[in-house]
Amino acid sequence: MRSPRRRPSCGSHVPRRSRAKQGRARGDDRGLQGTTGAGLIITQRSSDLPPPPADGSVVSLGVFDGVHLGHAAILAANVARARELGSRSTVVTFRGHPKEVLLGRAPRTLTTLEHRLELFRRSGVEHTLVLSFDDKLRSTPATDFVTDLLMEQLGARALVLGFDSKIGRNQEGTPELLRQMGFPVEVVEKVVVAQRAVSSTAIREAVGLGDLDGAGAMLGRPVSVLGTVVHGSALGRTLGFPTANLDLHHELHPPAGVYAGRAHLLASDATHDVEETHLAVCNVGTRPTVQDREPGALGELSVEVHLLDYEGDIYGRRLELEFTRHLRSERRFDGLDALKAQIRLDVDAARAALA
Repeated sequence: MRSPRRRPSCGSHVPRRSRAKQGRARGDDRGLQGTTGAGLIITQRSSDLPPPPADGSVVSLGVFDGVHLGHAAILAANVARARELGSRSTVVTFRGHPKEVLLGRAPRTLTTLEHRLELFRRSGVEHTLVLSFDDKLRSTPATDFVTDLLMEQLGARALVLGFDSKIGRNQEGTPELLRQMGFPVEVVEKVVVAQRAVSSTAIREAVGLGDLDGAGAMLGRPVSVLGTVVHGSALGRTLGFPTANLDLHHELHPPAGVYAGRAHLLASDATHDVEETHLAVCNVGTRPTVQDREPGALGELSVEVHLLDYEGDIYGRRLELEFTRHLRSERRFDGLDALKAQIRLDVDAARAALA
C-alpha cells in the first residue's frame, strides 16, 4: 500500500489534476451527463472531471438508495459544511449496486440512478460524480482512492460520512484512517424511527409488504417512483379513464393492487422542477381482465396512472408517482363494463382518501 502523496487540511485542496483511475461508464447513462437542475452538475465518470473548484469540495460517498432520512441527514450536513467552508457540496455515488460485484447479486433498488440524482438536487447538492463499481474500483486501496480521486480530482477539504461508511479495498478506509491522513471527517449518526434504524434494506422490506406508512416514515416522504410516460394499449382512454403508463427502469414499487396517490409532472427543461401535481389512482399489476385482449402482455407487470381531472398529452414526460393509500387488490372482472364500473368506484375512493 503506498503512502498518500500529500495531506489535505481543512483550508486547502489539491488543485493538480491527475489521470483518471476509474474505468469508463458502461451501459445506458440515460442522458444524465451535465446539469440536470438548478445547481446540480453531474459527471458520469472520473475521467470527465474538470479541475477541482478553487475552494475545494466537501464530499460524501455512498449508494444512497432511496435517499431516506439517514441519507438526508448526511446530505444536509454536507451542504451545511460546504457553505461554512465556501466549498462545493459533492456526492460520489455508484451506477448500479455494489452488491452486484461483491456478492454476485443485488437487491431491486428503491430509486433508480435518475431518481437519486433528482433527490440529490432537491437536497441542495451541487455536484455528483457517478462511478461504476467494478472489480478495479473494488480492489483500489483506500489511500489510493483518497489521494487520486478525493484529493487530486475533487479537491476534497472535508468528508461527511454515514455511521457505517467505509472506503476502499476490504472497507479499510475507516473514519479513523481518513483522519490519520489529515482529513476532517464528520460522521453522521444513524437515524431511528419507531425504534428501528433507518436503512434501505428496512424500507425495501416495508415496500415489499405494502407497508406504505412504515416505508414513508423512514423515507421522510411518501413512497414514490420516477419514470417516463410511454405509450400503452390506450384501453383506459376507450373506457373513459385515460392512463399514463410508466417505464420505471427496474425501480422497486409496492405489491400489485390499486392505489391512491399524487402524480407530479416534472419540467422538461434543465430545472426538472415539478410543474404540475394531480390527484391520481394507480394500478400496479398484470391487468388480468384485459389479458385475453392483449396476449402479448400476458403476465407482464405494468404501472398505469389515471390523473384525476386532467386532460392533456403527457407522453414522453417524466412523472413522479407517490403511493399514498392502498385501495384494493387487483382482480379479474367479468368484462370491460364491470371493469369500468369498478374504476369509477376506485376514482371516488381515491378522492376520499386524498381529501
